[in-house]
Amino acid sequence: MATGGNAIRGTRVGAGPMGEQDHGYHADRVAVSYWDALGNETVRYFAAGIAEDEIPDTIDSPHSGLPAGRDQANPPALAKPEPYKTHLAYVKERRTDDEAEQLLDEALHKLRERRGQD
Repeated sequence: MATGGNAIRGTRVGAGPMGEQDHGYHADRVAVSYWDALGNETVRYFAAGIAEDEIPDTIDSPHSGLPAGRDQANPPALAKPEPYKTHLAYVKERRTDDEAEQLLDEALHKLRERRGQD
């Protein structure tokens, strides 16, 4: 005989005597619509007594993963992806030894000034 888990045979997980009134579905709610840049609408429900400034202006859209805002005419813009850089492009962006030495000297000078002022 195979056994496993703590569930009693013949029961559903989460089954119980609770009805809708016990889950809070009877509470007054306010529907707020959010739109993403692709035009997808997402509706979120908040308690009716919540202050307007506590309702978020943007959320992540479950349809596209993009940010969604409450203004249908001006939804948040699509993120601009960064172009792929090769290792050689990063090497070309590196500072020269002279620039690195100058930055180090400036940092040491500022640090010594701070320690002298303490």
